Amino acid sequence: MSTFCLITTTFPDEQSAKTVIQFLLEQKLAACIQMQTVQSFYTWEGEQCKSHEQLLLIKTRSALFKKIEEIILKHHPYTTPQLIQIPIEEGHKAYLNWIEEETTTD
Repeated sequence: MSTFCLITTTFPDEQSAKTVIQFLLEQKLAACIQMQTVQSFYTWEGEQCKSHEQLLLIKTRSALFKKIEEIILKHHPYTTPQLIQIPIEEGHKAYLNWIEEETTTD
């Protein structure tokens, strides 16, 4: 299992995304979170949909995924939010060390 990962999720608006970002950073569950506006196309309840959303890219330790998942699900307005963990197999050593230093081990 990889030590570090990238977690992706989307939020319908900037405010709800920023609320979760602030909480994850304060709890030291993520070292860095990037947010950008994206246009999503998907099928929901049998209908084709499109919407502007805030995509979050969360850099953290793989061991923290379950805690992050719990927080996102608790505060997310969607009933079925995107929540995907992508292992980081390799990266710049100094950057990975920084993620390790900035996140909790609990």
